[in-house]
Amino acid sequence: MLDLLPERATTLGVDSGAHADLRRRLEDRSPAGITVRQRVLTQALAELARVPRAGLDPSTATSVAVVESAFRTALDGMALPYGVATIGDWRNTPYAVVQNVGSWLDVPQMLDGDQPVRDKADAEAYLARLAAMPAQLDGETTRIRQARGMGVVPPSFLLDKTIAGMTRTIAEAANTDGPLVGPLARKGTAIPGDWAAQAARIVRTAIVPALERQLGELRAERAVATDAAGLGTRPHGPEWYAWGLRAGTTTRRSATELHAMGRARLTDLQAQMDAILRQAGLTQGSVAERTMAYQRRPGIGFPDGDEGRRQIVAYMQGRIDAIRPKLPQAFRRLARGHLEIRRMPLAQEPGAPAAYGGPGTIDGSVPGKVWVNLGDPSIHNRVTIPDLVYHEGIPGHVWQGEYAQALPLIRSILAFNAYSEGWALYAEQLADELGMYEGDPAGRLGYLMGLAWRAVRLIVDTGIHALGWSRDKALAEFIAATGLPRSNAESEVDRYCAWPGQACGYEVGRAEIVAQRARAKAALGARYDLRDFDQAVVDGGNVPLDVLAGNVSRYIAGA
Repeated sequence: MLDLLPERATTLGVDSGAHADLRRRLEDRSPAGITVRQRVLTQALAELARVPRAGLDPSTATSVAVVESAFRTALDGMALPYGVATIGDWRNTPYAVVQNVGSWLDVPQMLDGDQPVRDKADAEAYLARLAAMPAQLDGETTRIRQARGMGVVPPSFLLDKTIAGMTRTIAEAANTDGPLVGPLARKGTAIPGDWAAQAARIVRTAIVPALERQLGELRAERAVATDAAGLGTRPHGPEWYAWGLRAGTTTRRSATELHAMGRARLTDLQAQMDAILRQAGLTQGSVAERTMAYQRRPGIGFPDGDEGRRQIVAYMQGRIDAIRPKLPQAFRRLARGHLEIRRMPLAQEPGAPAAYGGPGTIDGSVPGKVWVNLGDPSIHNRVTIPDLVYHEGIPGHVWQGEYAQALPLIRSILAFNAYSEGWALYAEQLADELGMYEGDPAGRLGYLMGLAWRAVRLIVDTGIHALGWSRDKALAEFIAATGLPRSNAESEVDRYCAWPGQACGYEVGRAEIVAQRARAKAALGARYDLRDFDQAVVDGGNVPLDVLAGNVSRYIAGA
């Protein structure tokens, strides 16, 4: 598996020893690379089918179920005629390259955040990865061309963002402080040699031409693109979206069911938001209008420019520091929660969400990160930040990911969107239950606003791809329901266009964890303890939702 995903090996910190060569390589994103993945996964499933199930211990049985689910889902996606079907990951997309997908984004971020540069061998590995990047880019470019030949191109508004971002990347690529040379120049200052100059030469002579070839294909796409947002108008679109929903939720719920689920959840949450807004003296207008008005109040936002960026990061760190002492109330065994808050790469910011996060390396040498979008400081405020930090950092993605990394390596490699995002949304609920919003109506409004936003994701994702909504219709629905600023809403809606089905995993996953918690409370009565339930959920690892139910059943039986 690691041979197929060398960047994942670096992110996990296992690209050493017998796997040291992986630190020099990049994933093959060409059509031939996809064929190799299909062959490897098919062979692995055949070998798993020969493993006797009787007598397996619970941990091994769970691992077998996880691997089978991840590999089968990936193979089903790879059988579709176009797009990116990941192996145990969440960024499934019908488009090889868009504003939030592609080597042009992934490689600079990995080199900056994860690639170690401690000695000469590391510096050489960095250069080797740069030298491998043109082939990775050209593999994607071939798939862009193939998809266009099938009549599949991204929406025009996604291409506009992508072209602008890639143009900026090309202009800055070979600079000493640019996205490809800069990480080596900063990390390698103590290593004798002209490493930055060598990197700049590779970027200038090989990577920039490959980026320009890809940019040319994107412009060719733009020449024939329309503003149709969803998959419904594209060849095999309904089939692709059905798979995207299955991959994103690990269930077989239909778009109709998910749309109705979102509507019902939103109604309940808006009633709770209304109560807070009325207490704040905001009684006129819709819940969304009053939420927007609340966020414009003095003391809620941050200054423009670098001072605002500094204050945002400091405020985020303060929320992390505040929740740490409360976590023994929710877990029997505490993770380290080793993280840092970093600004995401500049080229990524125009098409990116407010933040995202994940754990660091398995050995802890590289911390987990909350990558925050600081391109426009106005998208952050004291209403929205606490909830965001608990979701991305602690006790959300970074926290849960550290427990998963204690499992066998294959379990660290594979992840399921509904569990990952469901846990992070449940982590927001835990923060509320641990009292993080006591005396902080702004923060609690942000918490409810965040839950409402995830309910709206069910509505808007299915609206775009199953009901044929335009981007403007999706934006209007999103803003009317959440009160998020238009810039935030545009990033969200454009993300749903690029990653069909992914946004539906949040509320589906949270609702399942809460349902399993209610089942455990009912079964155990006085023996129920929140700490034991939460520990069982994180110790069971990142799993499909049906496997989660089995893990909870074992916890109940053993309590």
